[in-house]
Amino acid sequence: MSTSIGMPADPTLSYRAIENLIARYAELVDDGDFAGLGTLLADATFTGSGEPVSGREAIEEMFKETLIVYADGTPRTHHVTTNVAIEVDEQANTAVSRSYVTVFQALPDLPLQPIAAGRYHDRFERRDGQWRFAERRVRINLIGDVSRHAHQAAARR
Repeated sequence: MSTSIGMPADPTLSYRAIENLIARYAELVDDGDFAGLGTLLADATFTGSGEPVSGREAIEEMFKETLIVYADGTPRTHHVTTNVAIEVDEQANTAVSRSYVTVFQALPDLPLQPIAAGRYHDRFERRDGQWRFAERRVRINLIGDVSRHAHQAAARR
């Protein structure tokens, strides 16, 4: 259904579009595509362990500075996002979501293992008919061996 003729939008389409944004984030991180992350989060504020970052270039640079990338161009991680709960306000063109994230990593000398687990708290806006991130807040509650994942952690080894 189209919102341009005064009919309500199909909430199922909104949920699917938001789920796809959440999944795309994981794919981009695991692919080491930090330019893609900057584009995905261009209209958002990203809050992780440091100060909040906004804007395409600043977000891309933050990922480049934070994550260790290996010869294959990736951080050798696999982000698994579960327990996704999405609440959409079709009239306001806004949505919020909560989800769990578990990050796995494997290297030739590091067996596959979970290295971090936490929560995502996201806000989304729909502009020109397209859903996009407005905010992503990452809270990591459980931390394993991230010394081969994050530059700051590697410096502490």
